[in-house]
Amino acid sequence: MMHYIWALRERRNDEGATAVEYGLLVAAIAAVIVLVVFVLGKYVRSAFKDTCHSISANGSLTEKSAC
Repeated sequence: MMHYIWALRERRNDEGATAVEYGLLVAAIAAVIVLVVFVLGKYVRSAFKDTCHSISANGSLTEKSAC
C-alpha cells in the first residue's frame, strides 16, 4: 500500500500550480502599483497646483487660466 502512495506522489504534476502562483503574484504587484499611483497622484497634483498658484500670484504668468 505504501508503495502505491509513493508512486502516486511521485507522479504528481505541479507545473500548472506554478503558473497560477505567478499570475497571482503579478496581479498583486499590479494592484499595489495602482494604489501607489492613486495615492501619490493626489499629492503630486496638489504640489503642482500650489506651485502654479504661487507663480501666478507673483505675476509671472500672463494667462491666469494656465493653472
